[in-house]
Amino acid sequence: MNQDLQYDAIIVGGGIIGMLSALHLHEAGRRVLLVERGATGRESSWAGGGILSPLYPWRYPDSVTELAVWGQARYPEFLQELHSGGGVDPEYRPSGLLILAEDEIEKALVWASRFDATLEATDADDAGRIAPALATRRAGVWLPRVGQARNPRLVKSARAYLDARNVPIQEHTEVLGFLTEAGHCVGVQTQRGDLRATQVLVAGGAWSGALLADLGSPIPIEPVRGQMILFRGDANFLSPMVLADDRYAIPRRDGRIVMGSTLEHAGFDKSTTHEARDDLYEVATRMLPGLAKFEVEHQWSGLRPGKTDNIPLISEHPKLPGLFVNAGHFRNGVVLALASTRLISDLMLGREPILNPAPYAI
Repeated sequence: MNQDLQYDAIIVGGGIIGMLSALHLHEAGRRVLLVERGATGRESSWAGGGILSPLYPWRYPDSVTELAVWGQARYPEFLQELHSGGGVDPEYRPSGLLILAEDEIEKALVWASRFDATLEATDADDAGRIAPALATRRAGVWLPRVGQARNPRLVKSARAYLDARNVPIQEHTEVLGFLTEAGHCVGVQTQRGDLRATQVLVAGGAWSGALLADLGSPIPIEPVRGQMILFRGDANFLSPMVLADDRYAIPRRDGRIVMGSTLEHAGFDKSTTHEARDDLYEVATRMLPGLAKFEVEHQWSGLRPGKTDNIPLISEHPKLPGLFVNAGHFRNGVVLALASTRLISDLMLGREPILNPAPYAI
């Protein structure tokens, strides 16, 4: 590649946040280069569950809900556009989300009223009707309009969509630092050489905090490992997604069922453990005893970009103009991706933002 080539924007990070940011900027006519330290879509964007809602959404700050609501209204049509425009099906499924949380029903109803969310209080009998495979039938809430995407297919779909539009992507290129001139960010330093651009966007997931650490303002993003297991189920076993006691079961179109996930502070260690597998299996078969007849065909882990207040950073860096950040989505990368990438694109393009950006500032 010609290292002197000037881009309008370089995006650091090839997960769902980076790829959709590249798409928004490309569609606005910007010359974009996406740079990824490994292969696109192989970190937390690949590893997650793909629930298009925050877990227990009423527990989150309003700023998170506002991002989620904006994206949820547009995701079904957008995922269809990705499929038709790139040829890879992200496997959107409007399966609904049943949350067994009897002591939080009132909070959930108040939240739903504030944000005009479709949510129904349910008793134990309702839970059994919605998900007959459940053994643990408790009161809670039913969100019938919550959908899902299948993460590995979603990132493949986004990549195919970018490829179809000839958006340049440079994989296996680690960014080591930033180029500056007159107090502005004008590109990135990589092990392959310097790359110059008018603007730089860091969307590096769990690696974002370390990359930005030398700029003077602490970026409180750290890796949080999550392990999951996959049952080879059948399409008739479970219809809705089920969340109970911070663990969830997600039925895919082909009958496979994802069970997750752990929350572990293990640095950048992505290894899986027998302890996590046994724990997830025990929880899964206690929640859904029929799962015991199915094979566990896979276990994996991913590193979420953890941030203690759960509010992602979607902002220009206060100490280095021209450098932007879209990171720290923790467990909500997919559901917040559509809105957060549109918002950061608005800020980079200088157009009217879809939401008030103040809550997401560094």
